[in-house]
Amino acid sequence: MHIRAGTEPDPEPMVDINTTPLVDVLLVLLVMLIITIPIQLNAVSLEMPGRNQPVPPQPPVIAQVDVLPGGLYLWNGEPLADRAALEAKLREAARQPEQPEIHVRPHRQAKYDAVAAALTSAQRQGLLKIGVVGTEQFAR
Repeated sequence: MHIRAGTEPDPEPMVDINTTPLVDVLLVLLVMLIITIPIQLNAVSLEMPGRNQPVPPQPPVIAQVDVLPGGLYLWNGEPLADRAALEAKLREAARQPEQPEIHVRPHRQAKYDAVAAALTSAQRQGLLKIGVVGTEQFAR
């Protein structure tokens, strides 16, 4: 409070709010907002296909890789002995002039490491069109 000194016998207290701290706080908040806005506006750039994409001249070749419980793999329905056999099939697919689409379909009870091993093997062999299909079985 600020007491006025005057000619009056009983000085009355001045009851005005000091707005300087309030303005200071608001300015600090404004500066913080200005600094953080560019950080929040970083966007992930995705190249989405347009509406007028040309239809491919022929349907893509699809190689189905099923991952079964126990770490077993199927290549287009035929069983494979182990992961090395899967990698050999993936290596053959990668050498083809037109690489097939690799559809990895995990069984509901398959271990995650077996599915991840199939995906990493496909990626290491240089295959570009890899996808996980049949995930609707995991929806609740």
